Amino acid sequence: MNKSVKNKLRLLVTVGIIFLFVWFLVLSPMITFHNNEKKLENAARRYFDLNSNQLPTGERIKTVTLKTLYHKSFIESDLFMPYSKKTCSVDDSWVKVKRVNNEYKYYVYLDCGVLSSTIDHKGPTIKLNGDMEMVVGKGEKYSEQGVKSVVDNSDGKMKVEDVTIKSNVDTSKVGEYEVNYIAFDGLANKTVTTRKVTVVQKLNSTVKQETDGVGYYSGYNPNNYVYFSNMLFRIVGLDGDNVRIVADKDIANVNFDGIDKWLEYYEEHLTDSAKKLMVDSKYCNMTISDDALDTTQCNSYSKKKKIGIISIDDANRAEDSNGGNYLLQKTITWFSNPKDKDNAYAYRIMFFGSLKHYMSFEKVHNFGVRPVITIKGDTLIKNGSGTESDPYMFEDYVKPKAHVEVNTRPVGEYISYSGYLWRIAEVNPDGTTRIICEQSLYDNGKLIKIFYKVKNAKVVMYNPTQKGNVGYVINNKSSEFVDTKYFVKFNESVPIYKEEPNYGQEVDIKKYKVKISSPNMYEMFSATTDNSLISSYWFVNTTKSKVENPGMSETGAVMYGSESSYYTYGIRPVGVLDKKCLISSGKGTKESPYIITK
Repeated sequence: MNKSVKNKLRLLVTVGIIFLFVWFLVLSPMITFHNNEKKLENAARRYFDLNSNQLPTGERIKTVTLKTLYHKSFIESDLFMPYSKKTCSVDDSWVKVKRVNNEYKYYVYLDCGVLSSTIDHKGPTIKLNGDMEMVVGKGEKYSEQGVKSVVDNSDGKMKVEDVTIKSNVDTSKVGEYEVNYIAFDGLANKTVTTRKVTVVQKLNSTVKQETDGVGYYSGYNPNNYVYFSNMLFRIVGLDGDNVRIVADKDIANVNFDGIDKWLEYYEEHLTDSAKKLMVDSKYCNMTISDDALDTTQCNSYSKKKKIGIISIDDANRAEDSNGGNYLLQKTITWFSNPKDKDNAYAYRIMFFGSLKHYMSFEKVHNFGVRPVITIKGDTLIKNGSGTESDPYMFEDYVKPKAHVEVNTRPVGEYISYSGYLWRIAEVNPDGTTRIICEQSLYDNGKLIKIFYKVKNAKVVMYNPTQKGNVGYVINNKSSEFVDTKYFVKFNESVPIYKEEPNYGQEVDIKKYKVKISSPNMYEMFSATTDNSLISSYWFVNTTKSKVENPGMSETGAVMYGSESSYYTYGIRPVGVLDKKCLISSGKGTKESPYIITK
């Protein structure tokens, strides 16, 4: 056989292989597929012949699916995908009937995976005005943005007015809602485009609604409680688009000129997630004279900063027509307003009966401080109703878990231990946790009072190692009233001042190893409140002068006695929990404090 013949044979073989390849992979599957299309059409025709009442009238279109034809036995054998045991889609395969020129025309769409009919089977493309996801504040009006355009691959541009809009948006309730936009093309191919609408409770919107647009709360007890950085605050009102909140109670006692520096210490004890919600703001520092204490306006502000304290104009706006005012407490509290270079104003209702009075004091005094913070107005309220027992809560709150260490929880949360309520004041670098009791110690319903018995001492200073010293009594006798099994010994720093304590002006610090101590008047939650159970207590702060150690009197003011005086105060214990202490139950709130174990 010559070379030419061999080449022709090779060519014929190659052509034959290609033909077989095309036949088995292309032609045969296509022939089978088109036969199945015809089977589907014929089955549909028989279906409508027997169900003529189902045929469409006018410009309507009727559809019968492959699934229905199977179910009604109009197709006896399954339609399979080529070279597969998988059946063609029974839900996406259909026959549509439309009356055209007084005759019924059948449109077949068969979906068999890699092979499908070329007939138009896709609905039109709907484009919306605005975003596909929208956020609306609770109580605000939802504004429908509408449809921008509707275009079909067969019918071309369609009227936006023909799109049906269905919505279940209810802005009176927080939740996620849908707005569905529905359109059909000439073959009744359906498209549903969905816009997601989330109704949220924005903090600034809530303030506007609850204050009837005034923008600030007033009265004896409006439901304006909020949980921020795991501490209880009250909402003061709007600051532009943002919202100003104030600590529910005094946090510490601070001399007026030391407040700004102390607020830096306070900020360090806020959670990182809470700090992200804070915004810099200007706070009122207006100088006021005695004859202008009824002002509700401020004409002088600080530079922008993270935290301030409450001002007299804030307090005056919070008073309602009946004299109710949630911002005024039964404690002596600084306002941000000086009278002159040496004096500033504070409030103390107990001193003056039922009348509201602001009174100026020398700035060296240590009075209560209630920090004021401005947070983002669009902060979302996750839950809560604004009451004291159910305050508004933000995304900065992290729920506690059982059987985790106490030292994983933030400053400010509550612990029930040894029959008393305590607060987390500090989480120490070594994993121990400093806690401060919420009240002074009682025995058989009576306040336990102690005093200095040190004789022949020129200066009396807090010293836990000196017999007769209140520090010694507190360290050695408190265990009679408090279970200390979860406490560890710690180095207590006793700040010493030249004369009266002033924040940041210590002249010396002595450290003593103790099991229980007194509060430092500048530490977190060391201030008194209007809770009578706290009564009086000694502070750990001390001086080098003839003035005795300061203590909190039963009237709620920091007092200083002379060397010869016989001042007596209670014991408000401070202890340090072992780093192995665990949370067994509770939420860390005042109403549901942690129960701890080890």
